[in-house]
Amino acid sequence: MIHRRWEKVLVPLVLTFFMTFFLSIFLTLNSVGLIEGFVRLWLSNWMLAWSFAFPVAIFALPVARALVARLIG
Repeated sequence: MIHRRWEKVLVPLVLTFFMTFFLSIFLTLNSVGLIEGFVRLWLSNWMLAWSFAFPVAIFALPVARALVARLIG
């Protein structure tokens, strides 16, 4: 089992994995349609999106938690 201290890294890792996976499929299909070489183009776009989304999420999640805490507390 993975130690709980890794939660702050694993949550944004998994969250951004799924978000970028589905959004990149949708946006690539919307932009170019189902063309030859779609999977290669989509994977390239997905990896680029994930490489940006993960570090942003690491820094944005604490800010989002603090803002929500102010809103509800």
